[in-house]
Amino acid sequence: MFPIIKPSSELRKNYNSVAEICRTSKTPVVLTRNGEGDTVLMDIETYRRREEDLAVAERLLAAERARLEGTRGYTVDEFQSNMREAIKKGANSRGA
Repeated sequence: MFPIIKPSSELRKNYNSVAEICRTSKTPVVLTRNGEGDTVLMDIETYRRREEDLAVAERLLAAERARLEGTRGYTVDEFQSNMREAIKKGANSRGA
């Protein structure tokens, strides 16, 4: 996906048009100043989606780094067993 490129003067002259391009295309708009990239503008939905994607990628990267450093993980069976035990303890503590 290639960004749309507009001069920064376009934003000053016609904000509504540039904002509509962002909303409808779901593509960032690169604003230029003196012919060079200066600022990126995107609609809020696209921004939120990118932020969520980045957060997931950061968690996956952290988990992969931990795995490569030798941090012990859990098998599916161990995870399920731990969850059943936690649920059982939670149910017992409510009944007390």
